[in-house]
Amino acid sequence: MDLIALAQQTLNGLSFGALLFLMASGFTLVFGLMRIANLAHGAFYLVGAYVAVFTVGLTGSFWIGVLAGTAATAATGLVTETGLLRRIRGQEMPEVLLTVGVLFVLSDLLLMSFEGGPMALPAARGAPSGALVIGSFAYPWYRLFVIGVTIIVGIALFLLQRYSTVGAIVRAGVDDRETAAAMGINIDRVFTGVFVVGAVLAGLAGAIGAGMLSLSPDTGIDILLFAMVVVIIGGLGSIKGAVIGAILIGLIDTFAKVWIPELSYFTIFAPMALVLVLRPAGLFGRVA
Repeated sequence: MDLIALAQQTLNGLSFGALLFLMASGFTLVFGLMRIANLAHGAFYLVGAYVAVFTVGLTGSFWIGVLAGTAATAATGLVTETGLLRRIRGQEMPEVLLTVGVLFVLSDLLLMSFEGGPMALPAARGAPSGALVIGSFAYPWYRLFVIGVTIIVGIALFLLQRYSTVGAIVRAGVDDRETAAAMGINIDRVFTGVFVVGAVLAGLAGAIGAGMLSLSPDTGIDILLFAMVVVIIGGLGSIKGAVIGAILIGLIDTFAKVWIPELSYFTIFAPMALVLVLRPAGLFGRVA
């Protein structure tokens, strides 16, 4: 592999890792605070992606499509948390099974509405297009746009979690939600807010990811598996861990599919198993 191909594959890995970070950061926030392995997170990705594709096809505007996709996902997350999960709060197994049900119901509804063929975000005004060309090196601007958006979102999440009052409340809830509730924090409102933020991150990943990856009703489950591996490697509730895990998995998956495609799943899950053996809480996670 020459240097140009190496640089292109590295950027492919980083752009895929950027999508994984958007997915994993929402998943780890919900998992860290609410102790729910929210498997409906994959369905939220699909809602964001399909609504964005439909809206872009209707309006021809990329930004209206992205906004509609994230807004629809926020509404879906709000209804899921307040209408379903809140009724069985604290019952871990029913919560997980309920999110599995939401995943399959939403996936089937989207399959019925959009059929099962592969789809992609259509060309639209406002969408990054063309390629960055430097000598004989060329790379699509859209993938660089995905990396840029993710960097902005990641910095915003870090600052919000580390320096804001809301971040302090969320960290208190992650560390000890019973004590946080006893100190007067409305933990129900915090739960709902974090769940909706997690859904918005998945919807944003779906809306912009539809311009980079092929979209089908199975896509949500596939990318959810990758996001869960990222969370396990990075550590529960850690944004820094989600960043490192997403970069690692994005690069490993991209290069494995080029060099040893027959072992691409092994190369993803083997690092996860190794981390679980050496550091059960993940690279940056803390033992509860």
